[in-house]
Amino acid sequence: MNSDDKTRHLVRMQRKKAVVDASTKHASEDRGVLVVHTGNGKGKSSAAFGMVARALGHGLRVGVVQFVKRDDDNSGEAAFFRRFPQVSWFVLGAGFTWETQDRERDIAASRAAWQQAARLLADGDYHLVVLDELNIALKLGHLPVEDVLAALRARPVHQHVIITGRGAPEALIDAADTVTEMRMVKHAFQAGVRAQKGIEW
Repeated sequence: MNSDDKTRHLVRMQRKKAVVDASTKHASEDRGVLVVHTGNGKGKSSAAFGMVARALGHGLRVGVVQFVKRDDDNSGEAAFFRRFPQVSWFVLGAGFTWETQDRERDIAASRAAWQQAARLLADGDYHLVVLDELNIALKLGHLPVEDVLAALRARPVHQHVIITGRGAPEALIDAADTVTEMRMVKHAFQAGVRAQKGIEW
């Protein structure tokens, strides 16, 4: 890189820094945030569990409630994070609805999971609460969205919450601080590759 290129690069970066600094200057509030990961693409839960690792790196206490998923699914994330005393991990689903084929059972499982989730949301000792696949339970009408929103509004001011799953309701998206929609471009399953240990579970 010659001296002219270096100068142009320096000017571009200085301009960029000024724009970034101006856009973040107003962000002075310090409080818990509500994050929603939704969309049809892969990575919603994986991103949430990456944030669990980040929180643990800072010595924060974490609570996880998994809706839909069963405790006998032997997921890698549950096996790993249950090793940490700072993590309370609850897998309370009945399984995917096309497998259970029992709406009453699915609703009962969602309600039991929500009772545990509500306890975590009311507990100020938890700095981060992950409600994995809660969006599915809401989308299917297993739980009233209003009850979830009320608990989120009433949670301790420092507590962060991450909610995952396809089909996040608009009311939840409106209430969230950060929303990411995962979009599928392609998936190995479409090429005939079955779910892989360490990738899907």
